Amino acid sequence: MMTFSARAAATAIASLLLFSPALAQTTAPATPAPAAKTAPAPKAATEKMAQKPRTAASLQCSKDADAKKLHGKERKKFMSECKKAAADKPK
Repeated sequence: MMTFSARAAATAIASLLLFSPALAQTTAPATPAPAAKTAPAPKAATEKMAQKPRTAASLQCSKDADAKKLHGKERKKFMSECKKAAADKPK
């Protein structure tokens, strides 16, 4: 028969073997890694343009922005103001 101390030792070793993997697990990161950006397919862009044709005012504003060589935020702001001004004009 096993003595009490041998049973206690066997139980301790068994518990270490069973619970060690549970303690070694890592937690998930708090924030997920950013996804890689992919360029949209050109087909999708042409389908979007085919759905809604550009207005004459939008085309004219775009030409004016090109003439002023505007890009980025400045172009976006100019286009917005130009389209609003064209919409406010009486026809």
